[in-house]
Amino acid sequence: MAIGEILQRNGKYFRFVGDEPRESIATVKHRLHTWALVLAGGDGSRLRSLTRNVHGVAVPKQFCSLQGGPSLLQEALQRAATVAPMHRVCAVVAAQHRQWWTSMLGYLRRSNVIVQPFNRGTAHGVLLPLLRIADMDPEALVVVLPADHYFRDEDTLIASLREAAEMASINSGSIYLLGFEPSEPDCNLGYILPATRSRAKPTPVLRFIEKPSWSRAHALILRGALWNSFTMAASVRTLLSLFDRTFDSAIQAIQTLEGPELDQAYQHLRAVDFSRDVLAGNEGVLQVLPVPACGWTDLGTPARVELTLRQLLDDSIGPTARPYFPTHLNLADQCLRLQRTGAESRRIGAADIHV
Repeated sequence: MAIGEILQRNGKYFRFVGDEPRESIATVKHRLHTWALVLAGGDGSRLRSLTRNVHGVAVPKQFCSLQGGPSLLQEALQRAATVAPMHRVCAVVAAQHRQWWTSMLGYLRRSNVIVQPFNRGTAHGVLLPLLRIADMDPEALVVVLPADHYFRDEDTLIASLREAAEMASINSGSIYLLGFEPSEPDCNLGYILPATRSRAKPTPVLRFIEKPSWSRAHALILRGALWNSFTMAASVRTLLSLFDRTFDSAIQAIQTLEGPELDQAYQHLRAVDFSRDVLAGNEGVLQVLPVPACGWTDLGTPARVELTLRQLLDDSIGPTARPYFPTHLNLADQCLRLQRTGAESRRIGAADIHV
């Protein structure tokens, strides 16, 4: 076989020298520079009615378990470790949540636990760790995962994560977003409208639509829109190139300030949404990768948590007998407690009416 001939084998590219196949530069770069970033800085405000502990304090959902096992954050870290080695797994967290994440992240490298002084929206929640990762590895390819989602079929999700990472290593100028097939119109989710209805390969993105009305969500689904899971893969350079000049002061502060000075600078940052204010307008570098059905949910509302738990019961999947990681709150127990409280309130109300 001629020197330099390139063949594709099992989804990987090899360059033959003599009779021995060697991995391409893109594949080697993918293996040596892949990082996973778990986003765990959110406050979980929409779920506060469900996540208040016995002291009345709302625990952000990423630090809760779904049904008595590891927390959602710990499950996300395990997911991240399937696409990157543990020494290249990072988590971005909020300083005000320290009491909850300290015990969960003790096994990560200290430099890989990236602490936001304050929550200033998902754009700054992504920007801060990207700048930190770029400092550690300018050639990094980053797989970004939220810390508070649930997947019924982890194997399917992990296969798609790896596929997105592989594609981003070959085409470093594109950002690959994971899109999920909607089961119904949902006004609380974001949508990605692809350029074509192809479900077999990545497709250019036409636009993003954040939290549309029910009627518009229904119309988008008919046009082939996918749910935006905020899960993506791209080179750190391409991701950072999305941030325009309006972020210059934030970038300068993050790169030059530390400690109280950084805290003070963060206080003056406005909250900015990554999908609406950063990705939107940069559709030219975006590709959406449709994910086969895997039972994704963002667990964003109490109703969605209850639905997920009912599906788990229907599948005869029971709770973990003993948590093997520290956890702070069991969402299944919380749902049961609220249901009982609601039933008692209804009984009391009926008795009052009867009297």
